[in-house]
Amino acid sequence: MLQLNYIREKKEEAIERLAIKNFDARPVLEQVLELDNERRRTQNELDSLLNEANIIAKQVGELYKQGKRAEADELKNKSVAVKESSGKLAEQFKQIEEQQQQLLVQVPNTPSFKVPKGKTAADNENVYQEGEIPKLPAGSKPHWELAAQYDLIDFELGVKLTGAGFPVYKGKAARLQRALINFFLDRATASGYLEIQPPIMVNEASGYGTGQLPDKEGQMYHATIDNLYMIPTAEVPITNIYRDVILKADQLPVKNCGYTPCFRREAGSYGKDVRGLNRLHQFDKVEIVQIAHPDKSYETLEEMRTYVAGLMRDLELPFRILKLCGGDMSFASALTYDFEAFSAAQEKWLEVSSVSNFETFQSNRLKLRFRGADNKTQLAHTLNGSALALPRIVASLLENNQTPEGIKIPKVLVPYTGFSAIN
Repeated sequence: MLQLNYIREKKEEAIERLAIKNFDARPVLEQVLELDNERRRTQNELDSLLNEANIIAKQVGELYKQGKRAEADELKNKSVAVKESSGKLAEQFKQIEEQQQQLLVQVPNTPSFKVPKGKTAADNENVYQEGEIPKLPAGSKPHWELAAQYDLIDFELGVKLTGAGFPVYKGKAARLQRALINFFLDRATASGYLEIQPPIMVNEASGYGTGQLPDKEGQMYHATIDNLYMIPTAEVPITNIYRDVILKADQLPVKNCGYTPCFRREAGSYGKDVRGLNRLHQFDKVEIVQIAHPDKSYETLEEMRTYVAGLMRDLELPFRILKLCGGDMSFASALTYDFEAFSAAQEKWLEVSSVSNFETFQSNRLKLRFRGADNKTQLAHTLNGSALALPRIVASLLENNQTPEGIKIPKVLVPYTGFSAIN
């Protein structure tokens, strides 16, 4: 959520930056500022009335001490009227704050000026590419056919048990999933991330804190009886660990990682792009989260980008890094890099990671602050990234490493899988 001080002091800058996300911010920001002026006027009136009530209370006490009961009773009647007025003002103040809050949560995060303009994924900027595109032998198959051939993943059984988008992994595929999770976690902890095993259901406050609510409620599975949400990513519970927390400056950066299943309704998704593992309702992912000093958060973002690139390199996958344009960014992000692996049999790039800086957008909602050397508190910056999401990694590994004799396993995973090939 944008800070009110920023909107007050730099309204035109906010409007300009939000235009990069193709969001017309002027009407809503001007309404926010009108309400802010009204809120402050109401606060001043309320403070004045409360001060008057305190003065009257003292005067009444003195008059009673002096035996001037009639005058004291008259002042008490005035005090009742003042209290009634202050009660009405307090209710009015609360309503103004709620209206202002309802407007603020509809406004996306302002993107960095480094974000390219654009409306769709076609406008994203390719900033890096590495690795040779595999040349597959004749008769090569997409991963869903390989999964059936080697009895690795049963998509139809998943439909029987739950529904489309909930695959069942079997045998070596199940071990490959476990191997990838352990490999990613081991690499993260070796890089200084503290492993967290969080709940996979969160309350409404947690969804609000990281910006999923009220923006994405339709994309999350909702257990309505208990008003809990299945997490779309480990970012939500891990970042919310620090909700209402004041850190010390020397604790920054905070580095956490965690593996969780992730759940996304993916409402509106259909067609050839959802075949096999390309788009699922449940999938596994290892997430990295950092809380950084505002002066160092973009340096941290580049560090995280380099880290994820190292994972892709270790898996021997050709990959590219895209800087997302304004129209393709998430509601909460200030700058996002997407990583895509090349899926050789499908002959297309598949998104496997997003690494983002949210600046103060999440921390303002979370009330996540740190105390500097001057003993003053300020909002921290939050960042996170997939390191990595498994389904499209698995799809690319199966497709890119297929041979007439079977599917090769990258060397780095063999100690985790216990086998070097699927055949």
